[in-house]
Amino acid sequence: MSADIYHRRILEEARTATGAGRLDAPDVVVEQDNPLCGDRIRLELALADGRVRELAQTTRGCLLARAAASLLARAAPGRPLSELAELQGRIAAWLAGEGPMPRDVPDLDIFEPARAVKSRHECVLLPFAAVREAARRAGGAGERR
Repeated sequence: MSADIYHRRILEEARTATGAGRLDAPDVVVEQDNPLCGDRIRLELALADGRVRELAQTTRGCLLARAAASLLARAAPGRPLSELAELQGRIAAWLAGEGPMPRDVPDLDIFEPARAVKSRHECVLLPFAAVREAARRAGGAGERR
C-alpha cells in the first residue's frame, strides 16, 4: 500500500475530527462498520425541516475513514438530509473513475491519491454510507440513485 494515500492533508483532517463526539438529543443515530478492515462509525444527527441542524460522529478506524467523517461533519450543517444521502453514490463513482468529483464537499480532493487503491474506497465511503442510512431511517430520503 502506498504511503501517498496517507498524506499530510489526510492526517490533518483526521486529527481535526470535525463533529467528534455526541449530541444531547439526536433525532437519528446510525452505527455502521466495514467488516473487511474494521472501520466503524457512529453518526448522530439533529434534524429540522429535513435539514441537518447538527451532526456528531465517532469514528474508529483508518485515517481515510476518520478524515472522510470529518469532511462530512463540516459539509452537513444546514444541508437537506436527502442531498447528503446522494453523496455516497456520487463519491463512489468519482473514486472509481466513473464520474466527476462532487464539488459540494469541501476538500474532497484530499482523497485523489486513494482513487488508485480500490481496497480503500470503502474506507472513504463509510461515513457517506452511514448518512445515507440515516436518511432512510429518517423517512425514506436518499433512496434515489
